[in-house]
Amino acid sequence: MEKHYPPAFESAKFHCIHCGVLAAQSWGFFGYGVTGSYRRAEHLRFCVCKHCGKGSYWFDGKMIVPSAAPVPPPHIDMPKECVPEYEEARNIAAASPRAAAALMRLALQKLMTVLGGKGKNINEDIGVLVRKGLPVKVQRELHFCRVVGKNAVHPGEIGLSDTPRIAHTLFSMMNFIVEDRISRPKHIETLPRNTKAA
Repeated sequence: MEKHYPPAFESAKFHCIHCGVLAAQSWGFFGYGVTGSYRRAEHLRFCVCKHCGKGSYWFDGKMIVPSAAPVPPPHIDMPKECVPEYEEARNIAAASPRAAAALMRLALQKLMTVLGGKGKNINEDIGVLVRKGLPVKVQRELHFCRVVGKNAVHPGEIGLSDTPRIAHTLFSMMNFIVEDRISRPKHIETLPRNTKAA
C-alpha cells in the first residue's frame, strides 16, 4: 500500500481529502473590497485538487472545510461492518484524536471478527493473523497504539494518553491489514490459472 500524504498547508501535492488520489494541488487567495480598494484575505486560502477539481478551504494554515481530518479514507475493500466506525473516527480525528482512537480500536475489533477471529481479544486475533503471514511490524505498531500488549486500551474506551500520532497510525494500520488480508488474496484469485498444454 502506498504511503499516505495527508493534506498540508501550501503543499504542492498530497492525497486529496475528497477523491483520495495523490494529486497536484493549486492554491489561491480570497480577496475583498473595502471602500473602492481591493485587499487580499491573508488568513483565508483555498486549494483545488487537480485530479477531481474539488476544493478545500484553509484558515491560518488549518483546513476548515471539509472538516474531516486529513487521514486516509477507508480502503476500497474495507468490510462494510467496519466502515461506520472508521468514517466516524475520520470525521472527528482533528477535533478529538482520543475519541477517534477509541472508535478505531472498535473498528479493528470488528475487522478481526470479519477475518475469522473471535473478536473478544484483539491481541490474540492479531497473533493468529501474524502466524498466518501478517507482517510482525503491524503487531509492533498496534502495540505502540496500545491496541495489543499489557498496556492495551479496550475497544471503545478512551485512552487518556492517546495522541494524534496514535490515532493516525491506527487509520494506516487498519487499511494495511485490509490490503494484506483481503485485497491481495482477492487479487491473486483473479489471476489467470496455468493450464497444462495439451
